[in-house]
Amino acid sequence: MIHLFTASTPNGHKISCLLEALEMPYEVHSVNLGDGDQHKPDFLKISPNGRIPAIVDTDNNLSIFESGAIMLYLAEKFGEFIPTDQSKKAECMSWFFWGMGSSPYLGGGFGHFYAYAPEKFEYPINRFAMEVKRQLDVLDKNLSKRQYLSGDEFNIADIAVHSWYGTLILRNAYNSAEFLDLASYKNVVRWAEEIAERPAYKRGSRVNRAPSPEDNAIVERHDASDLD
Repeated sequence: MIHLFTASTPNGHKISCLLEALEMPYEVHSVNLGDGDQHKPDFLKISPNGRIPAIVDTDNNLSIFESGAIMLYLAEKFGEFIPTDQSKKAECMSWFFWGMGSSPYLGGGFGHFYAYAPEKFEYPINRFAMEVKRQLDVLDKNLSKRQYLSGDEFNIADIAVHSWYGTLILRNAYNSAEFLDLASYKNVVRWAEEIAERPAYKRGSRVNRAPSPEDNAIVERHDASDLD
């Protein structure tokens, strides 16, 4: 059993989408960031950095924090969504770490200054917007030549990057579609829509969202039937 401690953020949804794709038993425990659950001693024992997501694998009595470390652990443990061929794995890891190293900072930074900051300052908004658009252009050029980020096989690189840039496009995050001209990245749009139609993605993306009639979201998940 995998116990996932998470909140409704792109980094959190990476893990629930991967776990649904793996079809492994798991439970989701909500971490209320607004109430400061991430700073409580019990959570800090699992995630010393005080950030979600984190998992506990009861099979190995092991806790892991940082979304990238969790994804690599799960993919390698269950032998899925990570290539075994050395050259294909290297390509997968390039795009995986490209996404891990930049999209949360740039996507999150853009969202903060564009939508959430109490005061709007032109320089940080334009700076982060320019970098987000540069990354989308990198994605778009790559996806013009292949179906998925690292080739013709869906893997953890797609899940990791989709949680940020796929969500940005499909959900018009921060109401920024016009400002960022998201529709112009046609290959990214195609890729985002294709992944969003995968049954595991549909299930995983409903986990730990505020319940709504629109997408039948649930806050916590303790059994596969919770999503039925």
